[in-house]
Amino acid sequence: MSKVISVNSGSSSLKFQLFDMPSEEVLCSGQAERIGQDMGAFTIKFNGEKKTKTLPLPDHKKAVEILLASLTEYGIVKDLDEIKGAGHRIVQGGSYFSESEKVTPEVVARVDELAELAPLHNHAHLVCYEAFKEALPEIGHVFVFDTAFHQSMGPESYLFPVPYDWYTQYKIRRYGAHGTSHWYVNRRTAELMGKNVDDLNMITCHLGNGASITAIKGGKVINTSMGLTPLGGIMMGTRSGDIDPTIVFYMMKKLECTPDEMDTFLNKRSGMLGVSGISSDARDIQAAVDENNERAILTVNLYTNRVVNVVGGYYMELGHTDAIVFTAGLGENDTNTRERILKGLEEGMGLSIDYELNKKIRGEECLISKPDSKVAVYVIPTNEELVIARDTVRILGL
Repeated sequence: MSKVISVNSGSSSLKFQLFDMPSEEVLCSGQAERIGQDMGAFTIKFNGEKKTKTLPLPDHKKAVEILLASLTEYGIVKDLDEIKGAGHRIVQGGSYFSESEKVTPEVVARVDELAELAPLHNHAHLVCYEAFKEALPEIGHVFVFDTAFHQSMGPESYLFPVPYDWYTQYKIRRYGAHGTSHWYVNRRTAELMGKNVDDLNMITCHLGNGASITAIKGGKVINTSMGLTPLGGIMMGTRSGDIDPTIVFYMMKKLECTPDEMDTFLNKRSGMLGVSGISSDARDIQAAVDENNERAILTVNLYTNRVVNVVGGYYMELGHTDAIVFTAGLGENDTNTRERILKGLEEGMGLSIDYELNKKIRGEECLISKPDSKVAVYVIPTNEELVIARDTVRILGL
C-alpha cells in the first residue's frame, strides 16, 4: 500500500487529494485559496469532517507547509514518510509530452520553457512542485499534462491556417486542455457501456467556467475545441472563445488599449460575464433567465449555439458517434444547460432524452438517454485527481 498525493495548483490556489493506493481510497481532500493575498483560507476534509482555517498564505511554499502539517495534526498520516509519491497537474506540456512523465531537471526545464503559453499556470505549477520537493525530498514526483491526451491529433486538426513558420519557429498550434478529464470520462463511459474503448467514438463535453469539447475516435483524440491556450474554443465563464481575429486589432484601436489590456478583456471580461453583464456563474444567469432578463436569455442562447455547433461538427467528423458525455461543473450539475444543448442536437443526431431524469441528475453517473436514442448520452463526474494518482503509481512503480 502506498499513499500518493494529487496536486492541482493555480496562480492563487492549491487543490489536493491524498489517496491510499492501489485501493484508491481518498484519505483526505482540500484546498488552499487566496494564496499571495493579505489573508488566505485552508480547508481539509477527512472522515466526514471539514476543517477550515483563515490565515496568511503569502506563497505556495507556505500553503504546502500548512497542508502537510495538517496531515499529521489530524492523524490522517502518522508520519509524512508514509507518502511515497506526488503527482502534479501541469496545464501546458506542448508537443513535448504525449503522456505523464517522472519529473527530472530536463522535464522541469521544458515546463518552464512552455510557461509563455500558460503564464498563469505553468509557473504556479513549478513553484508548487518545488515546495513539495523541498518538504518531501525523498519521494518521487510525476507531472500529468492537460495537453498530453490531445497529442494524438493530426496536423489537419492541430495546425492553424497561418504562416507555417509560426508553427515551426514559435510553436503556434492547437494544444487543447482538460485532457486528463476527457481521458477519464472517455474510459469510464466505455466501462459503463461494457465495451472496449478502442471500439467506441465519443464526444466529451467538459463544461465548467473553463470549457472544452473533444472528439475521441477509438480512444484517441482527433479534435478538440481549445486552441493555443485555454482562451480558444467555445464561450466560457469569462473567456470569449473563438472570435473573428479582426475584432482584436479593431477594438485595440478603438479603445487605445495594449495587448495585455486586450488579453484581460478576452480572458476575464468576456464570455457569459461579458454578454450578460450579470455574472460568470451560470447559476446567477439562470436566476436572471427565470426573471425574463433579456441579456441573460441571450447569454444562454449564445452559449447553447456555440456548443451545438462544435458537437455537431465533431459528430460529422467522427462518422458515427456512440456516446456524448457531459462532465465538469456545468456538465455534471447544470440541468438547464444540458437540456438546452440536447434539445439543440436531438433532431440532427437522432437523440431521445429522458428530460425528467435529466432534471434530477446532479454530480452523479447516469445514462440520461432512452433506449431508442441513436447516441447514448451520459453524465459522468470527472476525476482528474484519481488519474493523477494512478499515473503517479504507474510511473514511479509504487
